[in-house]
Amino acid sequence: MIFDLSSLATFVLASVVILIVPGPSVTVIVANSLKSGVKAGLLNIAGTQAGLVVLLVILALGQRWWWPTMSARDRRHDYRIKDGLFLRDSPVRVPEFFNIAEACLMSHARTFPQAVALMDLSRDARMWTYAEMAQAAERLAAVWQGEGVRPGDRVAILLPQCAEALIAHFAAHLIGAVSLPLFVLFGPEALRFRLKDSGAKILVSDHAQYPKICEIAPDLPDLDQVYLREGASGQADGLWSAIEAQDAAYRPIQTLAEDPAMMIYTSGTTGNPKGVLHAHRFLLGHLPCLELSFADFPNGADVGWTPADWAWIGGLMDMAIPCFYFRVPLVAKRFERFTADAAFDLIRDAQITRAFLPPTALKMMRQAEVPASARLRSISSGGEPLSADLIEWAKAALGAEVNELYGQTECNLSAGSARSWDVAQEGWIGQAFPGFDMRILDEWGRAVEDGQIGQICVHRDTPSMFLRYWNQPEKTAERFLGAYLVTGDLGRMDAQGYVQFMARDDDVITSSGYRIGPTEIEAVLARAPQVVMAAVVAAPDATRGHVIGAYVTVNGLLEPGFEAGLIAQVAAQLSPHMAPKWVRVLEAMPMTATGKIRRLDLREMAAQALETAQTGG
Repeated sequence: MIFDLSSLATFVLASVVILIVPGPSVTVIVANSLKSGVKAGLLNIAGTQAGLVVLLVILALGQRWWWPTMSARDRRHDYRIKDGLFLRDSPVRVPEFFNIAEACLMSHARTFPQAVALMDLSRDARMWTYAEMAQAAERLAAVWQGEGVRPGDRVAILLPQCAEALIAHFAAHLIGAVSLPLFVLFGPEALRFRLKDSGAKILVSDHAQYPKICEIAPDLPDLDQVYLREGASGQADGLWSAIEAQDAAYRPIQTLAEDPAMMIYTSGTTGNPKGVLHAHRFLLGHLPCLELSFADFPNGADVGWTPADWAWIGGLMDMAIPCFYFRVPLVAKRFERFTADAAFDLIRDAQITRAFLPPTALKMMRQAEVPASARLRSISSGGEPLSADLIEWAKAALGAEVNELYGQTECNLSAGSARSWDVAQEGWIGQAFPGFDMRILDEWGRAVEDGQIGQICVHRDTPSMFLRYWNQPEKTAERFLGAYLVTGDLGRMDAQGYVQFMARDDDVITSSGYRIGPTEIEAVLARAPQVVMAAVVAAPDATRGHVIGAYVTVNGLLEPGFEAGLIAQVAAQLSPHMAPKWVRVLEAMPMTATGKIRRLDLREMAAQALETAQTGG
């Protein structure tokens, strides 16, 4: 049991009452006094009081050392480590009923109402307490219930890192709705597809996004209401005016751990992006990673931050939501353009101790001068393999161990390293975290020998596993080999359970921490009048690991600036982060005998071009 101050005071009062009110303790003392004399009775009283004092001292120490780091629930887990190995006999416990908003916000608001939940530095610096955020989320939940939002309805959130984004997530969860994070750099085409495909009923955004929303609104028959955080505009209502005007209480919804809670779209290799639907329990599946990779996390003085956008599972579930669960103050601040100096200043000024930093961010920070004040307790990173020298630099320059994390939108944070526990091996991702059954399987679902290359797969019986792809049951079925999710990555595993990533088994591009499918990009390129065929691949890059490269075939003569125009078209229609770094025109695409583009040949061409540029050949 975890005591707060009021609980401790109640315990002291109750103990005093027990000593003075007739009952078992008083009866025993009186009986011994009558039997053995006044002296023995006084000794009994002294012993009882001494025992009480010892108990109170223990509780007081617990309040001093334990209470500041814990929430109102016993949420620590018994993850055991021995000889540099995660033991598999400590799985994640999933209750029958579970709600993300209740676990991350409401429980803390009741027990620690004035504790700092969020430092919102997205606009004007403001400290948000759990009580303030809970009140806003409750009122917003009541607003949406009044507008007919029901359990299972989708609530889209198109916002940068800010308090309103998390308030909207929690409000949706309180009433059993499904929150849908969207990236603010998405263009009209990307937004149109995701909002229409999801059937989102509510959209929370801001003035910067409103022109795009107006452009696509006629194509969104399910969208009932738009809210803007700065205030009403056009057909959209002001978010805060709606919250502040609401005086009716929301009707609490008890959710099962298995009920849908969040949907995040991810790009695949063929067809349109897929909505990955997750249950409330998927938060619990992230906890082993956070507790083990961050060593003594949570610590009473911890502050968390990530530059990764909360529209993606990395930013939202690798840092933001877990910080709320563990009652660790979270910093909301995503730079319009990430720079190392700005990151170091933020770490110093906000006293950040824990950070999820994508590999690209670490590489950029390495190129700058590190101020002495920029020190961290631990760093997690993922999305691309980390080099040994980058890990060593972070330890020397920032004073922090860097732990590599592995996962997908479908099943996040399933494996990684924990260097403070000696769970690390150079060149390997790490081990499957407790609660995850990870195996290397061949194409028929059979386990391969230790050290042999195969498909990295994760058993479906884990809290992090997604429920299904939205409206795509056939795609959901295709993703599994029996009971195992096929991650789409090739790798190998040694006898101790260390996993090594080798390559993607599909055409997903990982660049600057984003996982990007080529299909949407190729569709935009193909709409250009002179483009006959387009193919997008992951091209090696010295700084970012990989960038998006595009090859096209064309008809007719090209005007100057043709390639730049294609890049700008993708950036405008989809998102700047999905725009190719370069476009190269080919006379003909390399094709298979069955008429498919040989992407492997294109990737080799890109690698050769980089090598030539570096050597000057």
